[in-house]
Amino acid sequence: MPKATATSWDYVIVGAGSAGCVLANRLSADGRHSVLLLEAGPPDRYPWIHIPIGYAKTMFHPVYNWCFKTEPDAGMNGREVYWPRGRTLGGSSAINGLIYIRGQREDYDHWAALGNPGWAYEDVLPYFRKLEHNVRGASAFHGADGPLWASDIGAKHGLIEALIAAGFELGIPRNDDFNGATQEGVGYYQLTTRRGLRCSTAVAYLRPARSRRNLGVETGAHATRVLFAGRRASGVVYRQGGGEHTVTARREVILAAGALQSPQLLQLSGVGPGRLLQQFGIPVVSVLPGVGENLQDHLQARVMFRCTRPITTNDILNSRWRTLAMGLQYAFARTGPMAVGINQGGIFARTDPSLLRPDVQFHVATLSSDMAGSPVHAFSGFTMSVCQLQPESRGHVRLKSRDPLAAPAMQPNYLSTPQDRATLVSGIRLARKLAATRALAPYVAGEYRPGPDAKSDDDLLEFARNTAGTIFHPSGTCKMGPATDPLAVVDHELRVHGLTGIRVVDCGIMPTLVSGNTNAPAVMIAEKIADRILVDSTR
Repeated sequence: MPKATATSWDYVIVGAGSAGCVLANRLSADGRHSVLLLEAGPPDRYPWIHIPIGYAKTMFHPVYNWCFKTEPDAGMNGREVYWPRGRTLGGSSAINGLIYIRGQREDYDHWAALGNPGWAYEDVLPYFRKLEHNVRGASAFHGADGPLWASDIGAKHGLIEALIAAGFELGIPRNDDFNGATQEGVGYYQLTTRRGLRCSTAVAYLRPARSRRNLGVETGAHATRVLFAGRRASGVVYRQGGGEHTVTARREVILAAGALQSPQLLQLSGVGPGRLLQQFGIPVVSVLPGVGENLQDHLQARVMFRCTRPITTNDILNSRWRTLAMGLQYAFARTGPMAVGINQGGIFARTDPSLLRPDVQFHVATLSSDMAGSPVHAFSGFTMSVCQLQPESRGHVRLKSRDPLAAPAMQPNYLSTPQDRATLVSGIRLARKLAATRALAPYVAGEYRPGPDAKSDDDLLEFARNTAGTIFHPSGTCKMGPATDPLAVVDHELRVHGLTGIRVVDCGIMPTLVSGNTNAPAVMIAEKIADRILVDSTR
C-alpha cells in the first residue's frame, strides 16, 4: 500500500460505502493504478456492525451513523424525519436491514428509455449476477461466485408462514425469489449475510483488497471540496486528525458519498444551482441546476399488531433467559434471531389489480417497536411496514452552510402528490386485509397502530403523516440523463456534465428510485461503472 503521506493518486474515491468499497477493489485489482479511498467515519471494528441483529445498536449510534434529520416536512405535519446513514467502512451497508433486493425489470428499462443507453434490465442483469454469491447457486438470474453473499433465512417462522398463506387467500402468489423472473408475491427475503455475519461491502470487497500496495484507505478523512483546474477535477481536500490535507487525482475524482453528501460536496466545490452557490459566496465552477434536486425516498407506514402467541422477537428480548438462549445459539451455531436481523418476510403487491406491476412493498418483522431500531414493545407483537415503490414526490438536498462538516438541508416533500397519498393509504388497508384472513387472524390479538379508531382514508393518511418514516433509500440527487435534461447531473457513464475527471457513483445517480431496497443496486452501479472506468484508463 502506498504511504499515507502520498499526495498523488490515479483515482481518489470519496466515500467507502456500498459503491466506494466496490470501486476501490475493482480499480486497484490489476495493480496498474493507484487508488485512494477516503472515508469520513472510523473503521468498522464495532462488533455489533457484524451481527445482523446489531442493526438496533447502530441505528442511533453517533459514531457509526450520521444521524441526519430532514427539514420540517409539510407532508409529515411539520415533523423532522430521522434519516440514518452509515458512517464507517461499508457505509450504509454496514448498518442497514440486510435485505437483498434488486428492483423490477421495468425500473431499469425506464432508465434506458429516459436516454441512458446501457442501463436496461438486460444490460444490468450480468452485473447483478457478477456481484452475487447466492447460496442457492448459479442460474439465469443469479451468480454464485461474486463477493456479495445473498443467504436464505434458515428457519421458518410461524408468523411468516401464516403471512404466506394469507397472501394466497388474497390472490398474492407465493414467491421464493423476489430477484428472479418476477418480483410480485409473498415470501422470505434473502439477506446479505455470510454464515450468520453481515456481509457489508467493506467485508465483501474492501477487506480482500486491503493488502494491495496500490490501494490506500484513509478513515476519519472528511472530504471538504473537490479541486478543479479549469473545468477538470484535479484533486480533493479533506480534513483528518485536526489537519487539512490535499491529494491530487491524476485520472479521476469519484464521488461515492451517497445521495445526500455527494451533491453537498459538489455544491461546496462550486458545482450546482447558480443561485444557491451565489447565496453562499461559493466561486462557481459549473452551473448545474440538478445538483441536489430530484430527491426521492421510500416512505414507510408501520402497521403493528399485538400477537396472540408468545412467538415474536419481542417475547425473546423481554425475557432474560430467552435472550441468553438466543445469544448462546448465535455464539455456538451462528443461527437464530441474531443471525437474521429484523425483517424476515416480504410482500410485493399491487394495490389495484389493473396495475401492470407491484406498487407497494411490505417489510414484515416478527417484532414491534415505536420506530425502526428502537426498543421493542412489552407485548407480543409484529409489524407490517408498507411503502410505495414508485413515489412521485420529489425533494432536494441543499447547502445550509459553507461549513463542510455541517449537514445539508434535506427536504423530501413526502406525500406531496395525490397518487402517493392514495397508494400509501391503500397499502395500509392491504395490511389490514391480510391481518383479517383466515390464515393470519388467529395470530392477531388486535391492531396496535394505527388502531381500530382509524377508519377513513383521511384517518389513515393522518396516521401516516404523524408516524411514517424513511425506509432508508434516499436517491436521485445527481440524476443520470442526457445533457438535454435540465436536471441531469451525470451522463450514462456517470461523468458530470460539462466537466472532466469527475464522476458520481452512488444512489444519487438514479433517475427514478428502484422498486425495492437500494443496497444491491448501488453495488451493481459501481460494478458496471468500474468496468467503464477501466476501459477508459487504457486510452
